Amino acid sequence: MSQYYTAKRTRGVYDPKSDEPFKLSRSKIDLFIECPRCFYVDRRLGVGRPAGFPFNLNSAVDALLKKEFDIHRKNGEAHPLMKTYNIDAVPMAHKNIEIWRDVFKGIAYYHKPTNFHVYGAIDDVWVNPKGELHIVDYKATSKDAEVTLDAEWQMGYKRQMEIYQWLFRQNDFKVSKTGYFVYANAGRDKKAFDGVLEFKVTIIPYIGSDDWVDRTLKDAKETLDKDAIPDASPECDYCAYRNAAVEVIRSAHAKKEVAKPTPPPASPGKKKKEKSTLF
Repeated sequence: MSQYYTAKRTRGVYDPKSDEPFKLSRSKIDLFIECPRCFYVDRRLGVGRPAGFPFNLNSAVDALLKKEFDIHRKNGEAHPLMKTYNIDAVPMAHKNIEIWRDVFKGIAYYHKPTNFHVYGAIDDVWVNPKGELHIVDYKATSKDAEVTLDAEWQMGYKRQMEIYQWLFRQNDFKVSKTGYFVYANAGRDKKAFDGVLEFKVTIIPYIGSDDWVDRTLKDAKETLDKDAIPDASPECDYCAYRNAAVEVIRSAHAKKEVAKPTPPPASPGKKKKEKSTLF
């Protein structure tokens, strides 16, 4: 088994009988929306999807953008890019900024109706003159076309933003509906690599709505409380793979059983010679 993946775990598993708050990350809420079965198998039965290898280039861009915006946070001034896009705000200076960025802590809230400890790690937060917070997420890509938020798979990005907005509101912050995606797009139109990637960085505003979060948490709780495994999402590639793999493995075993030669019947009147054993 890979050192990066534990097929069956006992930690982080939901127990319907427990009174302890259950930790539920932003990404697991999104997993529930993607596929209730994968969510249940992960959080209730302890078998999660295999994680992909980390995108180290994306992580590097993320880390460098944080350092860059932190310089302006310390000086209490807007980043030049924010001025270019006429965003009247500055990076928020707050004692908890590093906690909010920590993937194991993040911005957190206890949701009493479900007994869930909901949390998520942000990239950045800006504050405008009205005292409203703008949630900010950094993204990196490489494409020839203009960067947008129009692709269907980017719905996950939007939900991510909305959960962060919800978490800050639950922590009594005044949060603007407008969040921002800082998108770094690595160009591919150079004649040669020359050991340098050149990025075009754009800021894309997004108006979010967190109206769905409370209902989704309650639905997730209801799903985890049941003993029956929920149906898979028809668009879940993981469930499609599991179902197809089980089907072909069962079929292969069945053919193997059929192919086994049957021993010839013993001749009449002849006693079958017993094999001697050491034990």
